[in-house]
Amino acid sequence: MVRSSQRASLFIVLFLAACGFLGMVFAQKNPSTAHDSDSDVSQSLQQFTQVYDIVEQNYAEPVNPDKAIYNGAIPGMLHVLDPHSNFFDPKSYSLLREDQRGKYYGVGMTVGPRNNKVIVIAPFVGTPAYRAGIHPGDVIIAVDGKPTDNMNTGDVADLLKGPKGTTVHITVLREGTDKPLEFTVVRDEIPRYSVDLHFLIHPGIGYMHVSGFNETTEKEVQDALDNFYQAGDLKGLILDLRQNPGGLLNEGVGVADKFLRKNQLIVSHHGRSSPERRYTASHGNSGKEYPLVVLVNRGTASAAEIVAGAIQDHDRGLVVGETTFGKGLVQTVYPLSNDTGLALTTAKYYTPSGRLIQRDYSNVSLYDYYFDRDGINDTTNKEVKLTDSGRTVYGGGGIAPDVKVDPIKSNHFQDAMLQHYAFFNFAKHYANSHHVTKSFEVDESVMQEFRKSLDADKTPYTEADLVQNNEWIRSNIKSEVFVDAFGQEEGLKVRAESDPEVLKALDLLPQARQLAENARKVIAERNSASLPRQ
Repeated sequence: MVRSSQRASLFIVLFLAACGFLGMVFAQKNPSTAHDSDSDVSQSLQQFTQVYDIVEQNYAEPVNPDKAIYNGAIPGMLHVLDPHSNFFDPKSYSLLREDQRGKYYGVGMTVGPRNNKVIVIAPFVGTPAYRAGIHPGDVIIAVDGKPTDNMNTGDVADLLKGPKGTTVHITVLREGTDKPLEFTVVRDEIPRYSVDLHFLIHPGIGYMHVSGFNETTEKEVQDALDNFYQAGDLKGLILDLRQNPGGLLNEGVGVADKFLRKNQLIVSHHGRSSPERRYTASHGNSGKEYPLVVLVNRGTASAAEIVAGAIQDHDRGLVVGETTFGKGLVQTVYPLSNDTGLALTTAKYYTPSGRLIQRDYSNVSLYDYYFDRDGINDTTNKEVKLTDSGRTVYGGGGIAPDVKVDPIKSNHFQDAMLQHYAFFNFAKHYANSHHVTKSFEVDESVMQEFRKSLDADKTPYTEADLVQNNEWIRSNIKSEVFVDAFGQEEGLKVRAESDPEVLKALDLLPQARQLAENARKVIAERNSASLPRQ
């Protein structure tokens, strides 16, 4: 009952803060109603307390206060304001801070569900799990002697994490062994890289995928660029921001700074209680004007949209792909008692041209806001802005690409292959029975072994399926085999090299160069025309 009262008290404090916030809005509109607003807040709090007491005392089953308040009342209140204001219970707040720091403490491997078991997808190269000899495909049956039966992936991941220097005992089943294998692993600091892949995809042409923006992202991007520069003259770059949900504003600003000229505006934001703040490139790209293509899709959001929008507005590079998510609300995170946190929208983002990134969320359900894309490309009634060179761009609906490239949709056969984990299972067998080198290619002998693997796993297919999906199959086989043999990064590299959107971006680099050169010419002519004449 004490715990329940604490939860209820915490909610009331938050509820009062939110109601006070709304009351300030109304008070500014009509100061004479301030007293009435205070009275309304007091009545609302009394009504909430009465409702909660009735529920707690009379509901058919015992009331879990965490569920009722953390998962129900508080999120419900915040979602009335906007889709992105949110409350974090102790577990989710801890995960948020972990994501922001770009590191955690554990053993260093990805785990996932397979056939009602939790298995190792891949250990990260160089981590305690990798050094201990844990392999992709190992089934985790116990952690510190605690059986993992009926545990989900998150439960097992939580058991594997712990303070640096502590020991965890992991028991696995491995195909081809008669008995379970025991591993004693010492936990360590595990970096959560946001630049999860960078390499020269062609001589002089760099590829970089940024998965999010945490406290180390700007440094990771600079390190990747330095790596490219050390390899020789950088003649072009593909910056992949697909499925990047954003993160820390300052890191997004720092990344955009790498590609723009010194003092160019990157983003501005302002809100009811926060004055306008403008972020400019403090260092700039030091004259490195290589052609740049930015890949985006519907999963590109927030800080990633800031980067893409700044590059587009200044005509620095070509934005390619799908229209981005359209998340332009600034959340300030307030730490609260009991290891909880509140992310409250306090401002809105605007690109250098002045367009609002945020798309309309009024009169739509939370589900439709996140998943309904109908009308996102409709420019009717959207604000019209201009890039530096005078190109038209639209606000209020994410970042529309300069070159639209729809993702290739999977067919029924491809979906079936992935649902049966056909490539993962084959790679596990193949890596155990073959010595794989980096010269590995999927030839006919490998394809024949793949057929046998499908037959053994009773995965349905036809020869016509294999012929029609030949390139896709070979790419997936090679990628999974490289994950097993050399680590997750090498597998991602193989996947990027055959990604149709990445290949399209390579073809568009000359257009990106032309865009930037034309913009510089237009701006120079404009500046020349504005000079006083004698």
